[in-house]
Amino acid sequence: MKILITGGAGYIGSSVAACCADNDITPVILDDYSKGLREFAEPYLNHEGDIADVPLIRRILSEHPDIDAVIHCAAKIVVPESVSAPLDYYENNVSKTLVLLRELCGHGVRRFILSSTGSMYEGGDGQLVDESSAVVPHSPYSASKWMLERMLRDLAATGAMEVVALRYFNPIGADPKMRSGLQDERPTHALGKMIEAYQGGGTFTVTGTDWPTRDGSGLRDYVHVWDLARAHIAALECFDSVMLQAQVPGFDVINLGSGRGTTVFELVDAFGDAMGVRLDMGTAPARLGDVVGCATLTGKAERLLGWNAELSISDGVRHSLEWAARLPAVLERERARAAGRA
Repeated sequence: MKILITGGAGYIGSSVAACCADNDITPVILDDYSKGLREFAEPYLNHEGDIADVPLIRRILSEHPDIDAVIHCAAKIVVPESVSAPLDYYENNVSKTLVLLRELCGHGVRRFILSSTGSMYEGGDGQLVDESSAVVPHSPYSASKWMLERMLRDLAATGAMEVVALRYFNPIGADPKMRSGLQDERPTHALGKMIEAYQGGGTFTVTGTDWPTRDGSGLRDYVHVWDLARAHIAALECFDSVMLQAQVPGFDVINLGSGRGTTVFELVDAFGDAMGVRLDMGTAPARLGDVVGCATLTGKAERLLGWNAELSISDGVRHSLEWAARLPAVLERERARAAGRA
């Protein structure tokens, strides 16, 4: 089996690529390297460029006529940035994907797995949601993913494409074999900020402490990135059976999470337990685009994919820290590659 992974040099895409390779599936990477790293793509067949570059897409599909499916991870994903630059998000996440889809349909590629988001759920008081829960996007980022899902559902209704949308909750960790991980030295999510504070001896700031949760801090469903990668393999292997059971012909949505909620304060405690040291902690108001958050029930993923999360929050903390220690050397090699290409 050969799979095209857009954004395959990014955090999640590179984990999916490695998991494919571990399961005798050939990944083909397409990435513009605006965020992804060439080092993540080099072990595999790879192409540099934009998902809306029609001549490039046609060349890839011509060179790899045996591509069985597309895993679409290419997207802008930073919530505060989406609030300040919404048109960039709608252009990148929706409009450019439309161009890609036209080319895939024209070349007979019929299976599409979307990297989507659980942040589009209404949530409200930290309750568990499922795939039938109310969807109320709170940021241009989550709205762009919802729009893309709607576009794909309408496309699937024509019979031109079959789609599984995997709605991730909050990825943490790194490839346990340390082949890839988060490529940003200063990530905006909570665990990244904790690692930054831990490494620099600084203070971790909890943004938002008056949410309607058990301790006032935001609630998230943290799921290890390797568990997410495993879910993509399961989706590829179970694709036909998922489609047979889909309530909407040719289209289905599956949530991917741990099945339990963790507040930010609880994540601070888990970090301390994993590392044997307590972080200095402060508080601040919520950021633009922040939401109370929610966690997901996992019954549908278990039933359709035979999947559940196996790695713990402590595993995610340890793997994230191990990767963070390696990241400076990875980025230095990346800069050397860029200098060599100049």
